[in-house]
Amino acid sequence: MANKITFLGTGTSQGIPVIGCKCPVCLSSDSRDKRLRTSAFIEYEGLRIIIDAGPDFRQQLLANNISEIDGIILTHSHKDHTGGLDDIRAFNYNLQKDVPVYCEQRVLESLEKQYYYAFEDHKYPGVPMFDIRLIDEKPFKINGIEIIPVRALHYRMPVLGYRFGDLGYLTDASAISDESVELFKGVKVFVISTIRREPHISHFTLDQALQVASRTGASQVYLTHISHQLEPYAQLSKNLPEGVLPAYDGLQVSF
Repeated sequence: MANKITFLGTGTSQGIPVIGCKCPVCLSSDSRDKRLRTSAFIEYEGLRIIIDAGPDFRQQLLANNISEIDGIILTHSHKDHTGGLDDIRAFNYNLQKDVPVYCEQRVLESLEKQYYYAFEDHKYPGVPMFDIRLIDEKPFKINGIEIIPVRALHYRMPVLGYRFGDLGYLTDASAISDESVELFKGVKVFVISTIRREPHISHFTLDQALQVASRTGASQVYLTHISHQLEPYAQLSKNLPEGVLPAYDGLQVSF
């Protein structure tokens, strides 16, 4: 099985189009400008892993015919990255097992509040069944395959990016240390988030994202978590440096 990433969603917390917005991006007829909340499906060394499960999780799974997974890895606790976890009930039923969810302790504490009914001692029949696997900044393995977490900051919130061999993935970040960038060096494909050109308190600007990407040495760079404050896809893709493209929902890239 080839290693590849499928972009399940590439939009910000509101998605695109934004409700009630009449800007050129939100009114675009280009399917590449229709963006669900950011998530990805990674096929790596036989593993089938989903990164983040936001409010569009069910729709994304159906659109991409995903019926079997080895686990879900979370980057942080924000609702646009965790709001769809109730829908793992389908995997519980179809696979007859709890779904492994890999996350930090601080993320688990948030899940215990969001999905309190899944953590009660006496669960109501049919609640989602999570198999929580706590991780930190140390490399960890799923079915014997190593995954490397990479620390970054989303304003003041610690978040995790991940390295899967020749793929690096970093979303919802506004700062990253030299030591963390070092962990991404040598990847062939690098995915990084940006929402606009102007400064933002909790996200990289486009220029900042490009600077981080260039330091990894990746020959292919894909932008995700894109907002309607950037140009429509067709225009934006022409304005980017060689080797850099906006990702779009449904895009598949081998690595």
